[in-house]
Amino acid sequence: MIALEENHVTATWAAIAKRIERPRAILCVSAHWLTNGTAVTGMATPRTIHDFGASFPKALFDVEYPAAGDPALALRIRDLLAPMPVTVDTGWGLDHGTWSVLRHCFPDASIPVVQLGMDIAKSPEQHWQIGRMLRPLRDEGVLIIGTGNIVHNLREMDWQHPDAEPYPWAARFNAAMLRAVVEDRPEAVISYQSLGADASLSVPHPDHFWPLIYVLGARHAGEAATLDPDFIHHKSLGMTSILLGSA
Repeated sequence: MIALEENHVTATWAAIAKRIERPRAILCVSAHWLTNGTAVTGMATPRTIHDFGASFPKALFDVEYPAAGDPALALRIRDLLAPMPVTVDTGWGLDHGTWSVLRHCFPDASIPVVQLGMDIAKSPEQHWQIGRMLRPLRDEGVLIIGTGNIVHNLREMDWQHPDAEPYPWAARFNAAMLRAVVEDRPEAVISYQSLGADASLSVPHPDHFWPLIYVLGARHAGEAATLDPDFIHHKSLGMTSILLGSA
C-alpha cells in the first residue's frame, strides 16, 4: 500500500532521489522475482506487474510505471556475470517490489529500469558475490537498488497496531544487521542465520532479505551507510532504508 501513500517514508525516498546524481539507468533487485538461475529483464518496454491478491484496492491495480527497459544494460550485466549463465528474460517486467518504490523516487518514469532475478538455488555468499561482480555498473551511471525488508514476518504482524513496539526478536535482529551494515561487516549479514531463532523469526523466507546482500556486494570500500527511515512497522515488518555512499 505504500505505493499509494504519502508519508515520511515516501518523502524520504523522494528526497534521496533528489540528492543523488541522476542515474542513466536503474538496476533493481526485487524480493518479488525469484528465478531458477540468474536472470535479467531484457525487453525495451517492461510491463507493470500487479503481483498481489485481489483483496487490495483497485487504485493499486491501476498504477502503471511506464519506464523503458534497457536491453543493452541487460547484455552488459550478462557479460559482467560471465561465465555464470544469465537468462535475458523478455516475459517478466517491473513487479511491485520495484515500482512501488520508484514511483516515489522518480515519478515521471523517465529513467530506464531493468530487474535482476534472484536464483533460488544460490547461497547468501553467492548472492553477495553477484553483487560484487555488478559493482562496476555504479561507476557507469547505474543506480543499484535492492527492495525488500530486513525483518519480514507477515504471519506475526499485528495488523491492528502499526506503531506498536516491535517484537524483541525483531528488534534484536534488525539492530544486529544494521550494526553490521554501518560497520561494513558484510560477512555478518551473509551469515545472518547464525543468529538462530531471531533470524528464523525475522527471515522465515529469504526472498525479502537477499536484496540487501546484493547491495552490500556492490558497495565500494569505505562507503558510509545512511539509515533513514529506520523503524519496524506492525511489530514484524522492517521499514529501514539504507543509502550507501555520500550524496
